[in-house]
Amino acid sequence: MPARANANRPAPQTITDTDDATEYVVALAGNPNTGKSTVFNHLTGLRQHTGNWPGKTVTRAEGTFTHAGCRFRLIDLPGTYSLLADSADEQIARDYLLFDQPDCTVVVCDATLLERNLHLVLQVLQITPRVVVCANLIDEADRKQIALEAHAIEGELGVPVVPTAARSGTGLDRLVERIHAVATNAVSLTPAAVVFDAEIEEAVAELTAQLNQTFPALPAARWIALRLLDGDAHVERALRDGRLVGKTDAAHSVGETQS
Repeated sequence: MPARANANRPAPQTITDTDDATEYVVALAGNPNTGKSTVFNHLTGLRQHTGNWPGKTVTRAEGTFTHAGCRFRLIDLPGTYSLLADSADEQIARDYLLFDQPDCTVVVCDATLLERNLHLVLQVLQITPRVVVCANLIDEADRKQIALEAHAIEGELGVPVVPTAARSGTGLDRLVERIHAVATNAVSLTPAAVVFDAEIEEAVAELTAQLNQTFPALPAARWIALRLLDGDAHVERALRDGRLVGKTDAAHSVGETQS
């Protein structure tokens, strides 16, 4: 399935600087202790600043890098194991992916613990197909004699997988190339689907159809349907108050959808 621009995400803006580069937004997600901050520092160098996420005490780091005449604004999301729980870090990561809809999301994984880290990858893929998997710490995997078949994993996930060793900079050039390809729609993405049993799939399909009919511009309708069926009050509030679909009679429409 070719990658398509999301109608809710603003088109990349041309920024006024010496390069007149087109700017794309890239989110950096991942489990704690995967070397995510090292990836961030290598890509952005000194072109970064920190603050807090709005209304939170959680640190927000942001930086920039350029490639092939484009500028990329890299947002370092809090390290998290999941997008489903209610911790501040998990809510920030989930809300940013859902509401801000970055042009590309890089999920940094520990190549020595890839099976555990793929749990987050699959959750992110339910929200957005615009993903690059960064299999970091490949040097540690080599030392432990763990063979990483990146091409095979890429075939299973349907998105680019790039082995890296961020401490030495190994693989980061290739990572930047893949980020550029995903952000500019230069690569076809066929993200892996998470399929549940027949009863759940029937309920998800019915609610997804209702959501698409009521909110034609709604992003990640299937994922939102799953969260609503799971009783996720945070997602329901976001739908009601218009953060996902615009303010126009959102509350009334949500009531109709769930009735």
